[in-house]
Order: sequence, then structure tokens, then C-alpha cells
Amino acid sequence: MASVLSCICMVFTMLIVMIFSSQAQLSSNFYDSSCPSALSTIRGAVSTAVSGEPRMAASLIRLHFHDCFVQGCDGSVLLDDTATITGEKTARNNANSIRGFNVIDNIKSQLESICPGIVSCADIVAVAARDASVAATGPSWTVNLGRRDSTTASRSLADSNLPAFTDSLSSLTSLFSTKGLSQRDMVALSGAHTIGQAQCVTFRGRIYNNASDIEAGFAAARRSQCPAASGSGDSNLAPLDLVTPNTFDNNYYRNLISKRGLLQSDQVLFSGGATDTIVNQYNRDSKVFRADFASAIVKMGNISPLTGSQGQIRRVCNLVN
Repeated sequence: MASVLSCICMVFTMLIVMIFSSQAQLSSNFYDSSCPSALSTIRGAVSTAVSGEPRMAASLIRLHFHDCFVQGCDGSVLLDDTATITGEKTARNNANSIRGFNVIDNIKSQLESICPGIVSCADIVAVAARDASVAATGPSWTVNLGRRDSTTASRSLADSNLPAFTDSLSSLTSLFSTKGLSQRDMVALSGAHTIGQAQCVTFRGRIYNNASDIEAGFAAARRSQCPAASGSGDSNLAPLDLVTPNTFDNNYYRNLISKRGLLQSDQVLFSGGATDTIVNQYNRDSKVFRADFASAIVKMGNISPLTGSQGQIRRVCNLVN
């Protein structure tokens, strides 16, 4: 009987190890020996990119988000279409919108010359997001490393797993929940919209519908750069935060309280629902917001990473080896 119990305990222990092994293999010092200058190289390239184009900070953070929400944080978002892969770049919420690939490619090229075949594209995306936040005066956090790169991508999953600018609060909550993220994580991560810009096509419906959840003067000001006719000026840009568009702060939440959220998916976070209390707290206390944002993005960065012998370390980020 004792031997049977011992065997059962051993099997149970092995299952627990298998379940948590992928997360356990990620560590902040993963490249300390194999590529000691990896993090400083990424930091320097991101700093240069954001200095040359402040909008790039938001783009790099968004790239990390759009990678992790599809197949996990595996660099799949970087893959081009091929005869055997239908990539994610042309998905509904990525096409003509997601950007920053040139920065990632530049970093990868530098790292391949220093320590070839060592640093994954998925890790580059994760670290670049942290360094982009810092470059925009946002919070920093410890990035867990050791992800490997996917050999597949999925446009269909990108279409279904990425939030849309018209999503309701319940839809957003459900989507984030499937990724293991709470409503608080969702509201904190949405605060990345304190920097960056959005295309007219994503907010046209909101500024022309005369709804009660948008401040009239704000809507009128946005109409000047976003014609009512569909297809006219679709790619015209407007800052997500008019006040401090290039500074990572908590003004995003003040905008929501004032009914000046540019996207419908932003404004629903303050619309009489369960997340109003969180928005109010982040508006009052920027330190709490910054801490929660850092915590949530670390949590997001742990979504289904490939580790160990899974996947590969791509030589170039847009193609499988």
C-alpha cells in the first residue's frame, strides 16, 4: 500500500512540474552568461527609436500585447506570410496598424552579430516593451526571459483573440479572462493608451454618433481630422491622450472620467460598470496605476511561453529558420 501511495505521489509531483515548467524556466538572468550585453543592446536601440519617433513607444508596447494574446508570447506576430504560414500582420486588428517591426529587426540584427542564435525574437519584443515604457517616462519592471520563437502563426486566432475598438465591457472582460487576466489587469493595461495614436477609422463612429458618453467639444475637435464619410481620411491619426500624448502618465483615466476616451473600447471602462472604481483609483493615484500596470504586463508576458526545446531561436524575426 505504501509503495502504491508513493507511486501516486510521484506521478502527481511530475504532473505539477509539467504544468508549471514553462513558467519556471523563465528567469530575469537568462542571458547573463550566454549574451551579457543583450539587455543593454535592446535598451539602447529602443531609446534611439523612441527619441527619433515618440510614437514608437506606444507601438512597441502594443506589439508585445498583440503577440501575447495570440498563441502566447512566442513572437508569432512577427512572422510574414509564406506559402505555408498565414501570418498575423494582416489580421483585422493588425492590418495597416501594428508597427515597430523595423525596430525589432534592427535589434535582432545587432544581437545576432554579438551572440548569434541566442536571444529569441519573443524575448526581444518583451524587453522592448519595457524599455519603451521607460523611454516614455513610464514604469519599469523585471522581464522574465527564456521564451523561444514559434514556428507557426495564426491569422484566425488574431482575428478572434485581439480586442476590437468597438468591444463592450463584458466582451473585453471575457477576452482578458481567457488569458488569465483580471478586470483590474485589463484596466491597468488599457492605460497604455495614455500614449500613442489611433486611426480615424477606429473612432469615426464614436465621434459622429452624438451619444451621451462623449463630451461634445471633444467630439467636435476630433471631427476636424476625421471626415464622416467612410473611406475618407481613414488613416488620419489622432492622439489617444490630447493632453500628454507622448508621456506615460495617468491622464488616460482622467480623460475617461471626462468622457474623452477616443476609442469606444476605452470609454466603456468608465460607463457605469464594474470598472468605474478602478478608473477612479488610477485617476487619483498615479503610483498605484504604475505599479498595477507593471504587475499586469509581467503577468501578460507569462502567457503560454515556449521554452526548453519548444520552438526555435529565429535567425531573423519575420521568417522561420
